Amino acid sequence: MPRAFEELVAEAESAPVGGWGFSWLEGRATEERPSWGYARLMGERMASASVALDVQTGGGEILAGVSKLPAGTVATESWPPNIAHAAALLRPRGVSVVAAGDVFPFADDAFDLVVSRHPVATAWMEIARVLRPGGVYFSQQVGPGSVFELAEYFLGPQPPEVRGRRHPDRARAQAGSAGLEVVDLRMESLRTEFFDVGAVIYFLRKVIWMVPGFTVARYRPQLRALHDRIQADGSFVAHATRFLIEARRPS
Repeated sequence: MPRAFEELVAEAESAPVGGWGFSWLEGRATEERPSWGYARLMGERMASASVALDVQTGGGEILAGVSKLPAGTVATESWPPNIAHAAALLRPRGVSVVAAGDVFPFADDAFDLVVSRHPVATAWMEIARVLRPGGVYFSQQVGPGSVFELAEYFLGPQPPEVRGRRHPDRARAQAGSAGLEVVDLRMESLRTEFFDVGAVIYFLRKVIWMVPGFTVARYRPQLRALHDRIQADGSFVAHATRFLIEARRPS
């Protein structure tokens, strides 16, 4: 039976949004996964690395899933709720979790592998600085206009310069400016569906940059209309974009 709007709202507003897992959305939203399999590829690189850094680890969920981690692996995170979550998850694996943003508290040439999944921004100069000669940066990132069908539902049409942010061509240029050589770069568009308005609320509470300043109170009329639309159509369809980038510091 369809659930009432107020029930879905109350449930989504009370759901915890710490960490970077999305298990709360199981059965309520789906997103296609990129064909390359970031976690597997990252795990393969971790297995052959000697010293590794995971930047913007979130709640540490992806790194914790790697079967073999180099001794002395380090992770950084800047959002306090995520720091505590990541520390509890990763310290038993021997991973040091460091509170840090775009400036890394590490020496030059400290790591032979730096990884990052869905960084908010990429500190290319810092990454190049802490990589050893021959070291690799490996990252899956959010691409341009990702899930913008949802963002524009609330914010209205966005200008080309906003929709074009996070383009992989820009990442390639920034990597090159930092002295890194891009050895792999690919992008995919992935079907995303939300099956109830509670899933939308939870997603926007967690991915806070999608609709800045989002609250249920602020957008209640739009949420009510979206609830009716999902009830009629079965889901709200959007498209996420992801790109994979691998860049090497020359030996």
